[in-house]
Amino acid sequence: MNTKRIVITGGPSTGKTAVIEALRQKGYHCLEEVIRAMTLAKKAEENDLVFETNPIVSVSDPMAFNQMILDARIAQFESSLKSQEEFVFFDRGIPDVLAYMDCFNQTYDLSFREASNTNRYDFIFLMPPWKEIHVVDNERFESFEESLRVHACLEHSYTSLGYDVQSVPKDTILNRVDFILDSVKKTK
Repeated sequence: MNTKRIVITGGPSTGKTAVIEALRQKGYHCLEEVIRAMTLAKKAEENDLVFETNPIVSVSDPMAFNQMILDARIAQFESSLKSQEEFVFFDRGIPDVLAYMDCFNQTYDLSFREASNTNRYDFIFLMPPWKEIHVVDNERFESFEESLRVHACLEHSYTSLGYDVQSVPKDTILNRVDFILDSVKKTK
């Protein structure tokens, strides 16, 4: 079977996780965002750690943290190569690492870009910033203004890698899911 690998990405509080959960409830194979567990682990490990913005700029060793994220996303991608599912959905993809590092003015070596070029997805869906649903909580630290910057960096990261990025309309969760499924099924 030719499994389609589909990334759902966007800045914080854009509805990605809700859409991924709705896809999972419909029986689709979905891979979770890897940074959530890593962020909680880092908070526990670095007791005095205070997140005022994205974790990649708050941890004591941002490069090591970004490398962990990259490695986890590569592992997710590689796990999808063994899938017998028609579709595998990713809550963020490998190029998200580049986008966030660019957004927060962090440097990275060529291996980060090579990982994005080597491990290619079939569809990229970008969730736009949405002020009405934006929240800051234990897992989302960015302000709405930072969310706008992240969105621009995500779009640039994927398009610079040659992807056709499709914007997901602001709508109900189920309508957003239908939009994504209709888009990927049209190209079967």
